[in-house]
Amino acid sequence: MKLAKDILDSKGHEICSIDPDNSVLDALRLMADKDVGAVLVMRGEKLVGIVSERDYARKIVLEGKTSKDARIEDVMIRRVLCAAPDRTIEECLALMTDKRARHLPIVEKKLVIGIVSIGDLVKAIIAEQKFEIERLQQYIDNDN
Repeated sequence: MKLAKDILDSKGHEICSIDPDNSVLDALRLMADKDVGAVLVMRGEKLVGIVSERDYARKIVLEGKTSKDARIEDVMIRRVLCAAPDRTIEECLALMTDKRARHLPIVEKKLVIGIVSIGDLVKAIIAEQKFEIERLQQYIDNDN
């Protein structure tokens, strides 16, 4: 059974983050540059929040604010859902589904070591299932 740390080992441990004092426009540019849907909000090495495209749409666009004037601190989610690196992919997926989260920072000893998306988890589960199907098919073929 694969773990969250296995996904990070294959996709990388890059952390896309921004300071809470930056503007929302800065966060949007960073998301566009990195082709991601969310960025972690960090003060130094401390995780203080997360901001996503969804937060932008709901807290800036719908409220008639401008992304140039609004600060990340004003729109970020402060209570960030996190998981340990030894959590299974299935546990991470269940947690994210239950809490309706699309991004999950992986934290070890209070330090963020990476982030996984719901897409990363689904891709890993499909790969695991494909491997198991191939293994069973080989077993059946060798038995005949």
